[in-house]
Amino acid sequence: MKVIGDLGIQIPQIYLPRPGTDLTRWAVIACDQFTSQPEYWHEVEKIVGDAPSTLNLTFPEVYLEKPGAEERIQNIHACMRKYMDEGILQPHEGLVYVERTVGGKTRKGIVLCLDLECYDYTKGSSSLIRATEGTIVDRLPPRIRIREGGILELPHILVLIDDPGHTVIEPLRAAKSRLKKLYDFDLMLGSGHLAGYAVHQEFEDKVVEALRGLAKPETFAAKYGIGADRPVLLFAMGDGNHSLATAKAIWETIKAVVGPDHPARYALVEVENVHDEALEVEPIHRVLFGLKKDLCAELEKTFGKNITCEPVVSAQEMVAAVDSADGEKQVIGLVGGGKAFGVIEIANPSSHLPVGTLQSFLDVFLREGGAEKLDYVHGEDVTVKLGSQPDNAGFYLPGMSKSELFKTVILDGALPRKTFSMGEAREKRFYMEARKIS
Repeated sequence: MKVIGDLGIQIPQIYLPRPGTDLTRWAVIACDQFTSQPEYWHEVEKIVGDAPSTLNLTFPEVYLEKPGAEERIQNIHACMRKYMDEGILQPHEGLVYVERTVGGKTRKGIVLCLDLECYDYTKGSSSLIRATEGTIVDRLPPRIRIREGGILELPHILVLIDDPGHTVIEPLRAAKSRLKKLYDFDLMLGSGHLAGYAVHQEFEDKVVEALRGLAKPETFAAKYGIGADRPVLLFAMGDGNHSLATAKAIWETIKAVVGPDHPARYALVEVENVHDEALEVEPIHRVLFGLKKDLCAELEKTFGKNITCEPVVSAQEMVAAVDSADGEKQVIGLVGGGKAFGVIEIANPSSHLPVGTLQSFLDVFLREGGAEKLDYVHGEDVTVKLGSQPDNAGFYLPGMSKSELFKTVILDGALPRKTFSMGEAREKRFYMEARKIS
């Protein structure tokens, strides 16, 4: 495989299902979606049946706390070997240009490998590849157990580049008729359509040179109005931060033994342009389950005179108040058990973003036994549905501008964990391609 060291990328060899495979049943959504909606995954299981599927190669996190986790991991490893031994997965060399159409919009991306030597997820990192949000280290162990014993990786990682001139990915769409189609099919359960095309050498060279243009220190400094001595940020995490962090953690433990050319040094990802018109950056909301303490009383105890919470008559009024807020106070929507709605305003906040101010409170609230668990959810409808259930509470958070993402990470470091999402749950990346890592 070809390595472009100055850009921290590798041109991969990937594995795709052999011709004749039912790709709608093969591809399933990222494992960290619908974690509080087991009915979604039950429907996936019905659709897949006994067909070859990435459902058998991944661990939906809705089942993480259920019995049989270790057996499921062993079955994943066995199924990886089976699919390779039986030729269900077949090799393909080179970049893949992908188009994901959902909701009438088409996102464009390139599948390639990132060099984990160029990635650092710790806060304050100045690496070429950086996390955009805080990494929850406690979430890594189950992912590590899957990856370290597996022969394959399957990516749901989406990585962003800041390419306002549309120089890297968009030319491939214009040349699509000249590229060999690798797959083209409908995704299950209302998640749209996916197509992939082989990028031959001529266009691969153009992609590499366009990335080099973005990575020039003088271009980088001028774009963000910073000093030329600031380290270049070329790739910023969009989705799948914990999966890439898992790959990094494993690489750091084995590299002294396996050497620098081992395939585990790299991770397969899809790269997208933050300026893609079809790419929407959505807020990630919070839901508390099994409240044990008086939530409003704890909020008042924490924020004192800086907090107010006013009731509103509907979810629509709550959402409108949050989405239209533009003053100095931070505004967050509250959904209480029994379908009561409110609007929280916090003055003199502890964090630059409302999500950071709220998360600091929730961390302490959970640590002190205020609720059984916290989940991170996508969409107003899910927040309202789950938050309205007895003994639950939901927090509806405002979004952030995607055009400010790179500059914020460059100047302020990683954002609070689970700040944003690239689209809502059904728009997330589906597992399609695989790569050998051992």
